[in-house]
Amino acid sequence: MLAGQPDFELVGEAATAEYGVELARTLGPDVVLMDLRLGPGMHGSEATRRIVAMNGPRVLVLTTFDTDADIVAAVEAGATGYLLKDAPSDDLHAAIRAAATGAGALAPSVAARLLGRVRAPDATLSPRELEVLGHVAAGLSNRQISKALFLSETTVKTHLVHIYAKLGVDSRTSAVAAASQKGLIRPP
Repeated sequence: MLAGQPDFELVGEAATAEYGVELARTLGPDVVLMDLRLGPGMHGSEATRRIVAMNGPRVLVLTTFDTDADIVAAVEAGATGYLLKDAPSDDLHAAIRAAATGAGALAPSVAARLLGRVRAPDATLSPRELEVLGHVAAGLSNRQISKALFLSETTVKTHLVHIYAKLGVDSRTSAVAAASQKGLIRPP
């Protein structure tokens, strides 16, 4: 998709997030195209955070994942833009050029999700609530979630109460189902 663009030069490619961070450090590209899930190891949003902290390359997320949890994590990590892999090549080229200048680029569906979060913040789950719910979807108990997130079990239960209220449900199973249906988390 990048071939034939006279102002693009592909300087590296990485199969893991860890290697991507290292290449960004050593090669110093203007823009990094980052997937979010690169197999076991570091998540793409963490790699984005580390690359952005270098104060060099801009990071444009290019992925198939458009859940609220993924979008929020990438944006909070400092991604300049967020496109889906099914984006037309002209849109991708324009987004790369925009990212190189520091301008943002969002897929229309991603922009709509972010606008929805801003317009109805009480109805959306916070990043921490999404994190807790992700662990619930993975089958972890409150105790396991508290250890994984370094929270008390009481805090985990409080997050679950807020999640239930926001989603209009009354159980862990219903919360996971509702959040999956709304695209807030990936289906288990």
